[in-house]
Amino acid sequence: MTTETTSSPSTTAAAVSDLNPSWQIKLLYDSACPLCLREVNFLQNRDAGQGLVAFVDIADLNYAPEENGNIDFETAMGTIHALLPDGTVMVGVPVFRKVYEVLGMGWVYAITKLPIIGPIADFIYDIWANWRLKLTGRADLATILAERQRQIDCSTDRCKIPVE
Repeated sequence: MTTETTSSPSTTAAAVSDLNPSWQIKLLYDSACPLCLREVNFLQNRDAGQGLVAFVDIADLNYAPEENGNIDFETAMGTIHALLPDGTVMVGVPVFRKVYEVLGMGWVYAITKLPIIGPIADFIYDIWANWRLKLTGRADLATILAERQRQIDCSTDRCKIPVE
C-alpha cells in the first residue's frame, strides 16, 4: 500500500527553506538583557539585512524551542546558544567566534582559538553568564521563569478571574 502526501506550495517552500536556510548561524539572544541587546543591535547592523545571521529572541513569549534545536528558555538563559544550518548546537564563546566570522569580523575573536587564551576566554565568559542577570539589574532566573510562565498563562486566558 502506498500513501500519497500532498502539500501546498507554501508548505513546500517552508520545508525547503528549513532544509536550505539562507542564514549561516542562528543566534539565540535575550532582548531583556540590555548588554545582550546592545551586542545584537551591533551585529544586526553588521549583517545589514543580508540574513547571514538569524536572530531569535528567547524573551519573546512565542519563542519555540522545537524550532531552535530544542533549547528551552531556561537553558538559553543560562548561556549564549546558536545553531548551525546542519542542526549543530553551539554554546558559549564559540558562538561569538562563529557569528563574528560569518559577519567578516573573525579577527575579533580569533585570539580565543589559541591554546592558553581560549580556556581563559571561556572561563571569563562563564563568570559573565553566571552573573549576567545580577550585573544588569534583573531578577534571578527562578523569578524570571515564574514571571514568564505567568505571562504565558495570562496570554492563554488561564489567569483571568471568571465573572460571576
